[in-house]
Amino acid sequence: MTPVLSDRPRENDPALWCMGIAAAFFLIVLHRVGIPSKMMFDEIHYLPAARRLIDLTARLNPEHPLLAKQLIAWSMQLVGDTPFGWRLPSALLGAVGLWGMMRALWWASLSRTATVLFGLLLATDFIWVMMSRIALLDMAMGGFMALAVWQWALAWRNPSGKVSRARLHLMLTGAFMGLSLGAKWNGALLLPLPGLLFALNRWEALKGRRAGLLWSATGAGPVPGVSLIEAALWLGALPLLVYFATFLPAFFYEKDPLTVGRLIEWQQYMLQLQDSVKKPHTYMSVWWQWMANIRPIWFLYENVDGAQRGVLMLGNPFTMLAGLPALLFCGWDGLKGKRLHLLVFAAYALLVGFWAINGKPVQFYYHYMLASCFLIAALALVLAEWWDLGLRWPAKATLVLAFGLFIGFYPILSAGELPRKDSFRDYTWLDSWK
Repeated sequence: MTPVLSDRPRENDPALWCMGIAAAFFLIVLHRVGIPSKMMFDEIHYLPAARRLIDLTARLNPEHPLLAKQLIAWSMQLVGDTPFGWRLPSALLGAVGLWGMMRALWWASLSRTATVLFGLLLATDFIWVMMSRIALLDMAMGGFMALAVWQWALAWRNPSGKVSRARLHLMLTGAFMGLSLGAKWNGALLLPLPGLLFALNRWEALKGRRAGLLWSATGAGPVPGVSLIEAALWLGALPLLVYFATFLPAFFYEKDPLTVGRLIEWQQYMLQLQDSVKKPHTYMSVWWQWMANIRPIWFLYENVDGAQRGVLMLGNPFTMLAGLPALLFCGWDGLKGKRLHLLVFAAYALLVGFWAINGKPVQFYYHYMLASCFLIAALALVLAEWWDLGLRWPAKATLVLAFGLFIGFYPILSAGELPRKDSFRDYTWLDSWK
């Protein structure tokens, strides 16, 4: 057994629970997904860019990779250039990503309780559902990253015992990481982790033997039958190849098409464009405000489609805060030898820490989306441990509060019809939420 994953006895696989939670989530996301019938927030940037990927006349929004916009373009062509067509890719990837997140935690922890709690809490954390209902780039990034983490955990666990299956899971890990990067760069910090953990696990498995075996040995963990050299191919080279392949449509622009020789240069240009946005924005925020859940974004608040409506990008007021002490518990447990808990804590710290030191002048709460998944995972792991020890009321209370707040805030999360022009006062408990 590898030191990264839990070595607890395996329980009954909650696959049906995972499927049911993901399906119910998808139906909830589809409810009113076509409202507002106009563009909201940053859809004004990505929808015109997607239309240019259909006609290939010119490039728009060059500061971001193409894949997420290409998915929107394909949806426009298949479903129609309508609000439903714009947002369908995010809805699909939100549901698939939720499934991937749950399956990743299952294979990493083998805890049925933690897996089900994680799915329910992530589905009601507000952030995941909000980003599944808007035609931005983030859910494509997050959805593909979720699938990558799922395949990574499957490769390490390898329930089939077959080397060929483990190798396939490693290949899919690399492919999904490349697709995630091709949607948006926000998950880039997580890309080196599978390869680094593979090398660490292999080194630990070979401790006391010749160092030269590290690269060539195949009989040791974390994936017996796969050498470190081969793992570097699937977890290092393949993601980059897939990422660069997502730029293929840009080679066919009528105006200033991309060339192979300019591919690396184009990455530098994208980075310069992202760092050049310095004009202050009403809803800009910083990392500690994300952690405290005190600076959300109004994606929409106006009279539209026959009623006063609003869409507030906010984290669940309970679980976003309850997850913080859970992270500390995970960090402490990790220092005592629980590597999965340490990994969850470290991934969160890495993602938030990056934005804390990042020089990007204008940042927004949705940059917290990926980090918040590890926050919720920490909360689920801690509650599951207490549950298994017989202390079940914290998990039950957490679910009641999470679902209660989700139901209460649902109108303002889903562009529901509001009774008054100033109905935002019913939801903005803090002045900073207004």
